[in-house]
Amino acid sequence: MKARRNKKQIPSFRKLIKTSKVKLENKLKNKQFKQQSTLKKYRKEQRKLRQAVKDAVSKKPIPLENPKEKRPGKRIEREEEEEEEALPLDMMDEDDLQLMKDLGQRASFLTRDLSSSEPVHAKKRKHEHIIDKYEKTPRTLQTAPEKELIHLLPIKDKSGIIPQTREKPVTDSNKDEEDQEEERELEEEIIEDPIQELTIEEHLIERKKKLQEKKMHIAALASAILSDPESNTRKETQKLREFEEGLVSQYKFYLENLEQMVKDWKQRKLKKSNVVSLKAYKGLAEVAVKSLCELLVALPHFNFHNNIIVLIVPLMNDMSKSISEMCCEAVKKLFKQDKLGQASLGVIKVISGFVKGRNYEVRPEMLKTFLCLRIKEVEVKKDTEDINKPKKFMTFKEKRKSLSRMQRKWKKAEEKLERELREAEASESTEKKLKLHTETLNIVFVTYFRILKKAQRSPLLPAVLEGLAKFAHLINVEFFDDLLVVLHTLIESGDLSYQESLHCVQTAFHILSGQGDVLNIDPLKFYTHLYKTLFKLHAGATNEGVEIVLQCLDVMLTKRRKQVSQQRALAFIKRLCTLALHVLPNSSIGILATTRILMHTFPKTDLLLDSESQGSGVFLPELDEPEYCNAQNTALWELHALRRHYHPIVQRFAAHLIAGAPSEGSGALKPELSRRSAAELFEAYSMAEMTFNPPVESSNPKIKGKVLQGDSFLNEDLNQLIKRYSSEVATESPLDFTKYLKTSLHQ
Repeated sequence: MKARRNKKQIPSFRKLIKTSKVKLENKLKNKQFKQQSTLKKYRKEQRKLRQAVKDAVSKKPIPLENPKEKRPGKRIEREEEEEEEALPLDMMDEDDLQLMKDLGQRASFLTRDLSSSEPVHAKKRKHEHIIDKYEKTPRTLQTAPEKELIHLLPIKDKSGIIPQTREKPVTDSNKDEEDQEEERELEEEIIEDPIQELTIEEHLIERKKKLQEKKMHIAALASAILSDPESNTRKETQKLREFEEGLVSQYKFYLENLEQMVKDWKQRKLKKSNVVSLKAYKGLAEVAVKSLCELLVALPHFNFHNNIIVLIVPLMNDMSKSISEMCCEAVKKLFKQDKLGQASLGVIKVISGFVKGRNYEVRPEMLKTFLCLRIKEVEVKKDTEDINKPKKFMTFKEKRKSLSRMQRKWKKAEEKLERELREAEASESTEKKLKLHTETLNIVFVTYFRILKKAQRSPLLPAVLEGLAKFAHLINVEFFDDLLVVLHTLIESGDLSYQESLHCVQTAFHILSGQGDVLNIDPLKFYTHLYKTLFKLHAGATNEGVEIVLQCLDVMLTKRRKQVSQQRALAFIKRLCTLALHVLPNSSIGILATTRILMHTFPKTDLLLDSESQGSGVFLPELDEPEYCNAQNTALWELHALRRHYHPIVQRFAAHLIAGAPSEGSGALKPELSRRSAAELFEAYSMAEMTFNPPVESSNPKIKGKVLQGDSFLNEDLNQLIKRYSSEVATESPLDFTKYLKTSLHQ
């Protein structure tokens, strides 16, 4: 016979988990209800016990509880509250209900009327000896205050629930009974009833009710304010509003007064009034301008800031040098401290419009303030090739091929964390800052390009070229070709000064070192121009141009090392060593530091240190083409002359280069010299203060105590001859040039 299959299906593991969870929740709820009911029962019994003891001490007999008799008001209210706190009978177990009924039938001695001689439970005679025993105990008056107990949360163990209590701290004996009752009521109210869950309809009804109450409250407040506004308004808000309105109005009045002072001075200057009056008005105007400049820098977020900008910008082009410098310095400070870029954008817009309105006939200092802008990053168009593409995460197939199961798990968590970090970094403030900087830089470039196109012979051109050199790496790639053509045309025109032509070269290479790396452009013409014009530098006025040359060489040769040929590097090293012979010491130090970097960048250039090496051709130092001057056929003999230079740092650099510019050993430089850039060394050893840097130590004479006279330096024969001629008396005789003229004619 076939075995009968059990038709009852075995429950699944998930279903078992679900049912066990429900059972556990039900058990937990039942246990909580039981604990609460037991605790309430225990408190009720304790309260009755305390009340009976009090009545017994005061010898006030209390009759047994009779439901037919009327109870005092307070006891009735208290028992009603207790009945409300007690659990309903339908929520109690049968065993607990039976236990409560048995306890109700057993009235203790302390809850009965002491005046009644009839026993409470006549049927249970076996408990009478307990009553007799209690009656025989002597009565004692209560002298010390009774120690009250504070009921704590119960503890449950194997035997059951164990109530926990502790003694209440002793309080003042004069405390009223009403206060004690209030405290007991507060203790009873600690256990609150659970919040009832409402349905959706009940929630909606409750919400409408609350909204209606709020509306009625608002309507009452509005009608009260309309009936008596002065007494019913929120006075603190009104005071704050009045204070702010008064502050802004007085601040506006103050700014109008400052503006009027400046206007009065300008009108007096135009009318050419008396000198005393003009000087007085100028002093007031300077004070007013100084106040406006300080407000511009200190309160970029306050009211009327744009009005202050409109007042300050025209004064940057004022004929008075002191006022113009004051305003330009204030604008520079504002640019340097403006991190977000909102205030800088407002100033740039006003300056650009002012320059265009004056047909580019303004002071160059106005455009030089653009160099203080804190712009390092802008939004670039998405179609450019240099945009940093977002990081590409590994696909599931790639992870499965190359990673284990545990590694895939860690990789997933790592990628999730990285995505969250990226979302946090892309905050709103960063995006706003980029937008402001992009708009600001666009206005700056529009101003620069207009001047390059329409005012090439303007005195603003040096400031424009300097600004382009600083912000060239942020220019859009679309303008690179046209801009390089314009720069080369300016150089070839011959209308620029030497420093302006250097700015053109610097701008061109900044363009090519940034986004211009993707362009296939060989700036050979700019290399040739710089190589050709290096000897225009000397120890005179052009010495300050050495700093720009050092910056250009760093961009042209060091950063573009892959695009520079060895012939070009050799030619520049040779010409730089020759240039170091006839410039000031700080320039020589900067040039030799650049030479050291080039020898490290191009290691094969050490052949210039070997005087015996020969190649094809003859070195042509006068040729302006660095590629074809045959610099490999010469040597750096200039280093031996610089080794005997009067400046100790120049001597040290020359000896270091002769040794092959080693990084270690006796011929190596000290860290304070090797770690600095060429431009930093040029500034550190500057002789702008007309002092020897570093100072020369004073030399002491070898023979001490013997002072040499002036005659002791002369030869003895020469000294006698001088004495003989000085002792003779000079006789005055007329000068006759004709006899010498006649003799010369006869001859």
